[in-house]
Amino acid sequence: MLDSLSFLDLPPWANTLVLSLLLIVAAWGANWITKQVLVRALVKLLAAPFRQHQDLSRHGVIPRLAHIVPALILGAGVGFIPGLPEELIAVVRNVCNAFVILTVAMAIAALLNLINSVYQRRPDAANRPIKGYLEVIKIIVYAVSVLLMIATLIDRSPLILLSGLGAMAAVLMLIFQDTLLSLVASVQIASNDMLRVGDWIEMPQLNADGFVIDIALHTVKVQNWDKTITTLPTKRLITEPFKNWRGMFESGGRRIKRSLFIDQNSVRFLSETEAQSLTRFVLLRDYLEQKKEELTEWNAKLAEHGREPVNTRRITNIGTFRAYVERYLRNHPFIHQDMTMLVRQLAPGPEGLPLEIYCFTAKTAWVDHEGIQSDIFDHLLAILPEFGLRVYQQPSGADMRGMVENLSRAELAGLDQLAALTQVK
Repeated sequence: MLDSLSFLDLPPWANTLVLSLLLIVAAWGANWITKQVLVRALVKLLAAPFRQHQDLSRHGVIPRLAHIVPALILGAGVGFIPGLPEELIAVVRNVCNAFVILTVAMAIAALLNLINSVYQRRPDAANRPIKGYLEVIKIIVYAVSVLLMIATLIDRSPLILLSGLGAMAAVLMLIFQDTLLSLVASVQIASNDMLRVGDWIEMPQLNADGFVIDIALHTVKVQNWDKTITTLPTKRLITEPFKNWRGMFESGGRRIKRSLFIDQNSVRFLSETEAQSLTRFVLLRDYLEQKKEELTEWNAKLAEHGREPVNTRRITNIGTFRAYVERYLRNHPFIHQDMTMLVRQLAPGPEGLPLEIYCFTAKTAWVDHEGIQSDIFDHLLAILPEFGLRVYQQPSGADMRGMVENLSRAELAGLDQLAALTQVK
């Protein structure tokens, strides 16, 4: 066999070199034919069970297996080249066999991902996920493949490695404890899609509030809003809670949850004249007409008791303002109309009656969101006096000075006399 592969006109070293190059060219040609012809034909043949063969192309099960062909050719053909040392032949074969094992393991992992993608099309996939079980299988596959690769490279039986692995496990776990914990955390973060580069996260206990700029094995770097960088241990992200704002950006709406504190002394019933005057607001015409019909029908059932205003239902300025705010938000071009929207009263307190506005802006960028929110409250604060309402504000020095300036001279003189009598006593 060796004689048939030799060239009579070349010296032995040149003959070995030429045959080695021919073997490499043959492996490359087989690899090209496999990927360009066989793989494409096989993908098209298996495209029927999949949606436009997107899953097959995305996970790359068949292309990974195609890498086995050149490795098999190199491993089988290297023994037919004359003049190569036996040690080199053994090394090449061991490396090719280890590469085949690695390729098969990666193909099995890709196949498990493909199975998960197909399974997720089922209606009950969200209630019964199998991703966690497939991740465990992948870990086992990679562990077995690493063991077989090491045994193949050193040309020893895997059983010998297993016998010594038990004694070293405790020492390795003690030395590489942080690395192992970080590795497990990285796998869980990646498999559960808990974190991505570019996500905005909040972790107050570690002073992290900003965008993730790097995810490594041991650390995750977060650039805070003040441009400082916080480095988080990867394992802390699976043992401690953190908030990820990715869902907010993907939803297309950012929440507004802020209250106007109304002075409770300004809350009252509206007179007929005041209610009629508010009909000039386009947003309130339908509300006032509907409310007037509802109250008229209700009060008509009271008969003679309806003569007393205290027994009747009447329109309030706070209720009318609440209806105005709701309709104002419904017609706002930058408020997300498909998300929760409400205007409600919270429990009154020492600071007044909180009127909470709860809605979502149609823009999620921070600057745009704050601008929309400010414009809304600018308008509401300015329009509030039209309803006879006041915003609660604790008295300041300017308020006290104005109150004193409004006192008449006689009142000031009376205060001076009272102070004098107090000093005499």
